Amino acid sequence: MQRIPALTTAAAPAASQPMLEAVHKKLGMVPNLIKTFAHSPAVLKYYLAGSEALGAGTLPAALREQIALVTAGANGCDYCASAHTLMGKGAGLTASEMADNLRGRSGNAKTQAALDFAAAVVATRGRVSDAQLQAVRSAGYADAELVEIVATVVSNIFTNYFNHVAGTVIDFPVVKATEPVPA
Repeated sequence: MQRIPALTTAAAPAASQPMLEAVHKKLGMVPNLIKTFAHSPAVLKYYLAGSEALGAGTLPAALREQIALVTAGANGCDYCASAHTLMGKGAGLTASEMADNLRGRSGNAKTQAALDFAAAVVATRGRVSDAQLQAVRSAGYADAELVEIVATVVSNIFTNYFNHVAGTVIDFPVVKATEPVPA
């Protein structure tokens, strides 16, 4: 049972309603995570603005989804594993690649370096070593990309932790963070 309820647009605070309507217009539905954020118009605005800003950054959509998956895997977040598997598919990722990404692996060396760095950010709570930072730079990532990798990890830690607290009901095809991604 969801511990913080997802709100309908009509039941949401007035300041959240236009944001929920915009999400519905863009996606054709409003995910339960967003409906639950709607309790606080400030949190909903924070999340939507941050997501939009990162979407306009230098990291490709597929890599952002891969980072979301490695973060969901590290934090055991089934909601985010499910959501980002669907979004990863839309970004062109294969089921086998996403299954690997949930476990911090990739068949592409440059992507692997980004996932290793993202996993290190999660595991060390941001206190990565000089060697870990140098490894991702040596793989070809510029400082702007490093900053966005950290921001993507942190954004996903927020949603992972929020889903754990709220008990958000998964409204996507279910993917367990600790099980293989279905084909």
